[in-house]
Order: sequence, then C-alpha cells, then structure tokens
Amino acid sequence: MVRKSRLIARTALAAALAFGAFGAAGSVALAAPPAAKPVPPKLSKEFVALAGPFQTELGAAQKAGDAAKAAALLPRWEALVAAAKTPDDQFFAGQFGIGISQLTKDQALQARALELSVNSGRLEGADLGKFAFFLGAAKLNTKDYAGAQAALLKAQAAGATDPDLPALLSETYFGQNQVQAGLDTLWKAIETRAAAGNPAPKEWYLRGLSIAYRSKMYDQAFRFAMGNVAVNPSTDNWGDTISLARAAGKYQAQETLDVMRLGRRTGSLRDTNDYAEYIQAADPRRSPGEVLKVIDQGVTAGKLSPKDVFVTDGRAQAQARLAADRAGLPALERDARAPAATGTVVMAGADTFLSYDDAAKAEALYQIALAKPGIDADRALTRLGIAQFDQGKYAEAQATFAKVGGIRQPIARMWSIYAAQKAKGG
Repeated sequence: MVRKSRLIARTALAAALAFGAFGAAGSVALAAPPAAKPVPPKLSKEFVALAGPFQTELGAAQKAGDAAKAAALLPRWEALVAAAKTPDDQFFAGQFGIGISQLTKDQALQARALELSVNSGRLEGADLGKFAFFLGAAKLNTKDYAGAQAALLKAQAAGATDPDLPALLSETYFGQNQVQAGLDTLWKAIETRAAAGNPAPKEWYLRGLSIAYRSKMYDQAFRFAMGNVAVNPSTDNWGDTISLARAAGKYQAQETLDVMRLGRRTGSLRDTNDYAEYIQAADPRRSPGEVLKVIDQGVTAGKLSPKDVFVTDGRAQAQARLAADRAGLPALERDARAPAATGTVVMAGADTFLSYDDAAKAEALYQIALAKPGIDADRALTRLGIAQFDQGKYAEAQATFAKVGGIRQPIARMWSIYAAQKAKGG
C-alpha cells in the first residue's frame, strides 16, 4: 500500500543528502546542509577530528557495499554523536548514521540518524519536509507510531508533497488504536486527490475498508467500499460494496430488495445466502415473476440447489401466483392511472410492473405516485430511478437518485454510481 516496513531507498535518500567529504588528515570540505543559510558549516574541532577518518572508512565500505565494515563503524559513530556540539555537527552525524543504516538495513538506526538531522535545526522548507517525511516513514517501520506521527505532521507543515504521506499518516493513527482519526485522515486524502483529478490508489480504499471492517465499523467500511467501486468497478468490488451496505444499513425487506436488485444487475450475487435473501425480500406471493427469475438464475449459477426445500417451496408459491398475477396487470394499470387512485394503489401498480421488468410503465406510475399524498417518497424515487436505469436513461436516473434521502440515500448512491458507469459504457 505505502512505503512501509522497508528502509528508505538509497537512491531517493541520496537526492536529499548534501554532505561532502572529510580529508584523511581531518580537513573539511563540506557542502552546507540543504536549504541552510549561505554560510560555511560551523563544526566543532572535536567533531572534525573524529569525522575525517570516519568518513574515509565509511566511504570505503559504501564503495565496496560491505555491510560488515559499516556495522563495525557503529561504536565510532556513537562517539561522533557524543562529540556533536553544533547544529552542523548534529546534522552531519545524522548523515553518517544514515549511510551506515543503508548498508546494514538497520531500521532503528536509520530512524535515529534521520532524527538527528531533522532536529539539528539546519533544515528548512522543502528539505525539512523531505527529511521529516523520511523520518516518519522510518519510525513507522520501527512501530514508533507516536514519533512517526509527529514527524509526518512536521513534514506536512513544511510542505512535503510525497504522495504516500497521507496514507502513512493514517497508519500512525491505526497503530495507536485511533481508528476513527486514521479513517478520517485517509478519507480526506482520498477526497483531496479526487478533487485534483488524481484518484487515490485502490490500496488506500482497501486499507480503510479492511481496518473499518475489522473494527466492526460497517458504515465506515461501506464508505470506503463505495468509494472504491466508483473508481475501480468490478464484480468483486460490487459484491463487497453490496454486502457492506446490507451490514451497515440493517435494512428491512423493501430496502433490501432494491439492494439485491443492484446485485443482480451488477452480476455480484455471490452465494446461496445472497439469492435466498433476494427471494425473501421479493416474496413469491408479491413478485412471483421476479422470484422465479432469481431462482432460475441461482440454480443456473450453481448457487441454489433445485432440490432445496427453500427453493422448491419458493418456486411452488411463485408459480401458483404467476398466471393470476399476469392476468391482472391490465386492470392494475387501469386502476393505478385512475384520477382518484390513492398513492397506495399507484405504488402497488408501479412496483408490480418493475418486478416484471416493464420499466416504461413502472416509470410512468412512479411519476404519478410522487404526486399523491401519503406515499414513501424515498422508496418511490429509488424505484423510479431503477426504472429509468433499466431503460438506459442513465442521466435521468442519476438526477432521480440524487433526490433520495433518509435510510435509502446510500442505496440510491450505489445505484447512481452504477448508472454513471453504464453511461460511460461500463
């Protein structure tokens, strides 16, 4: 997901470092620290005396790629740190420690060495942001979450622009069991990137989803799942999103029905439970045609056994109702279109035609129902949007879904996301 659990790459770090070389005799030929004031570095005599030969031996170890020789320099590096009196001493002691850590793969040493340079006071602006970011990443590697958080916040304040910074910062909250703060940090970063036209990596969504789900924060998990499926549409992602919607929403039958209808259209009904929940929500006595289609689809997909009692009973009930239900459609439409029809009668007609995939008639009746008093407007709007979707009227469907509020709003948002994807040929 992010640059975690590894040492900072030497190539990236080399671009940030700006120290020169000590001569064998202890003479100094050092460049000033990055972004430091344009004056020669102020080094103490004690530090220079130790640093000259140390630099020579460290350079030889680096040239040879010899980790053992670098590790052997650790006691002398500790002496260098102890001898560091000035801010420049501290800065360059940190650089030498980083050089050792790159060869020895010592994460704790790298964090300590970076901290010396960051805390030296010899870094400003973009360079401070860069080093503080590296420090935060290094401390995260060692599970010093509080220290990593402080460093990354300092990097952020200094204007660091590394794209991994927000995700790393969220990990510092997760590491301290501040789950909501971590999720909020990660989501804000996702929204910021989206606003800039630069979608976040899918790993960010999956990380938020995973953390929230393990914490049983299903509404939060659903937020990340819905964000993920919007930019990374796939059957699996739709399956995750729909499952989490059901877990987070704790819906009754009518809301569940419209969630499962989306699952059927996205091809993301996964298992026996999905099909069974769809059949129960649709109800063989109320929507026999739709139930029979779902049963047939589940059997064909190998998710329902045609010999299962639940399946045979559901099929028998639906088949017993089917002929009379179909025969009554003309009268149902006539009654629903009558000027004096109540909202209940019109909604019943609209729901029936939607269940038989007659989207055009369903759309017309939902429009009539919305002008009647006493109806569940959010339910009518949700299903009006579905009827428009089923006719390929994706822009109209999105506009309708945007009007849905209350407990159905998340359901409408999912449908709207799918309508937008279909409008783009998805």
